[in-house]
Amino acid sequence: MSRRVRTLSSSPRQQRGATLAVVLILLLVMTLIALASLRGTLMQEQMASSALDRSRSFQAAEAALREGEAIAANPGTVLPASGCEGGLCAKPDPAAAPVWEDATVWSTAPEVTVNLGDETAKSRYIVELLADDIPPTGSCTTTGDVSETTCSGKEKRYRITARSQAAGRAEVTLQSIFAVP
Repeated sequence: MSRRVRTLSSSPRQQRGATLAVVLILLLVMTLIALASLRGTLMQEQMASSALDRSRSFQAAEAALREGEAIAANPGTVLPASGCEGGLCAKPDPAAAPVWEDATVWSTAPEVTVNLGDETAKSRYIVELLADDIPPTGSCTTTGDVSETTCSGKEKRYRITARSQAAGRAEVTLQSIFAVP
């Protein structure tokens, strides 16, 4: 009697599908990793672009702020008796809304064009007189009695507000309080 011995070897037909399935799963995993990496790279590029845009808008607003301070420092600057004209504003009414929230004030405010290398940016500024009778810092002296304070001179205080705003760009608003002797 002859006996046949069976061996436990798999036939090539049974292994074909398993190899294909493993390769497809690995390909899917590699594709997901590549897509996640691409998404992260795109997000970082957008963040860098936004930071650059904000920096340029900030520089434009700061240039307008300096221009407004130069106008306030000019002794020949004449402010209107009330309201705003051409970006120059009288003393604000404390009960009213802030002047810089009024869109009509910005539409007539002077425009400053700033060269930012390969681009230009535009910004506007307004100058508001806050007070015209403030004693300058260091001009007041007191003797033994605090109620006997004497101050020499008066200075004006202005609030300068500058805004850089363009369609599709970062909006930056800056303010400074500027003292003029």
